[in-house]
This record gives sequence, C-alpha cells and structure tokens, in this order.
Amino acid sequence: MPAREPDPRDVLVLPAPPPDAVVRYGPHADHVADVRLPSRGPGPLVVVIHGGFWRAEYDRAHTGHLAAALADLGYAVAQLEYRRTGADAEGGWPATFEDVVAGVGALPALVAAAADALGRPAPTAGPPIVVGHSAGGHLALWYAAHAPSDAVPGGVLALAPVADLVEAHRLDLDGGAVEALLGGDPTARSAAYAAADPLPSISLRLPTVILHGTTDAQVPIDLSRRFVAAAGTVDSQITLLELPEVGHFELIDPRSAAWGKVTEALRSLRR
Repeated sequence: MPAREPDPRDVLVLPAPPPDAVVRYGPHADHVADVRLPSRGPGPLVVVIHGGFWRAEYDRAHTGHLAAALADLGYAVAQLEYRRTGADAEGGWPATFEDVVAGVGALPALVAAAADALGRPAPTAGPPIVVGHSAGGHLALWYAAHAPSDAVPGGVLALAPVADLVEAHRLDLDGGAVEALLGGDPTARSAAYAAADPLPSISLRLPTVILHGTTDAQVPIDLSRRFVAAAGTVDSQITLLELPEVGHFELIDPRSAAWGKVTEALRSLRR
C-alpha cells in the first residue's frame, strides 16, 4: 500500500528552519525579508512573495520550508514581507504594490550585503527570479508587468496565482479578499482594478511559468487559464503547466509529489 502524502496544509503551521538574516528595505515594520543562503558557492537570487489572500493574518513564515529547500538546492532566497489588509493593517491598493516594487528592487543589494556580513558568497550577478504563491503569485505576475526598467526580474514562477482579480471578486474568494485589497467592487473601483491587473500590456520578453493544480479548491485553475489565454495574445513566453490531482498548498510543500515540478520549472527560468 503506497504511503500517504503529508497534509500540505502543515506548511502553514510547522516551524521552518530560521533564516540566516533578516534585512530591511523600508521604514514600516513589514518592510523586511528573511534571507537564506546556500551552503556552498554562490547561486542566483530568488525572491519569494507569499500568499494568504493579501491578508495580515498570513505572513512570510509559511513559505519558510519552501525557502529553506530552495537554499539547499543552491539558490539564495529572500522571502519578501509587505503591508497587507485587515484590521489596523495598512496594506491594500496602492501600499501593498508599492512595497513589492520597493522590496524586489532593493533585495539584490541587501542580500549581497547580508552575505558579505556573514562571510558567505553573494548571489550570482543578474536580476532575481521572482516566485509567488497564490496572492503572491498575483503580485509576482503584476510586478513583472509593471517593474521599473532597471529592476526587471530574470523570470517569474507563479504558483496557483490569483491571476484574474475581477473573476476572483465574482467568485468571492476567501470571503471578500479582492474587495479588501482594492477597496471596493470592480464597478466602484474600476481604476484600482485596472492598475492592479497582472496582465502585461506588451510582450515582456521574460520567461514566465505558471503552475496550477487541477484540484485547487482555494484558487480555481480557471483563473490561470483565463490569464494565459488573455496574456498569450501579447506575450508568447508565458506558459501554464497544469498539475492533475494537485491542490493549493502542495506547491509550497517540499515534501509533496508536486515539489519536483516546482523545482523543474524554476530551473527552466535560469538563463
């Protein structure tokens, strides 16, 4: 009888190994990133943007296992924190998005400085790869479409992204998560929805891979299918890989059978 896979939701609560350093990219308490460095030799920098439907109750901690596993594979990893939505939180449009731009832009230098302070090799030269899961997948795709010209990533890996905000609002994902992010519905806040749309308006000439499980109950795969169908009209370098019988959290769980597909997709982005 085959062994049962571990419950992938465990990654939300199981403590991960501590980071090698925590760096700060701005003045707010959430303007930080956990840094993990490979044990041997320099590797490329991967910036991880966590999910949790942009809500304050979820932070970067639940991507710690993913980050530690990537560091073991030779990547330098920075888990970006950002302002999120909720009671007494200061995220939403535009603060959350401003943080992503500021954080991804600052992290290459910050991680190099942290590595130097620890006597470890700095990440290899070149733009970082951006990896995002769920709401973080939306932010990764959005960043690629809106990145400043001097901070374009080297590639994007979006894991089960909330890639269509209007459809996510219609489906009422996580009980009003999109409305909380953008301050209203698509009619009342049409400008915010347009500005937060992750669809590229021109070809990014940037390798982009989306992984999405067909049995994802938190973020239906149709959102990624809709995104790729629309994005493909302007950018042929966006690829969707559908994973049969895979749910939402397996993609950030290094113990899962789907993890090999994640690392394979990440390796494909190294140019």
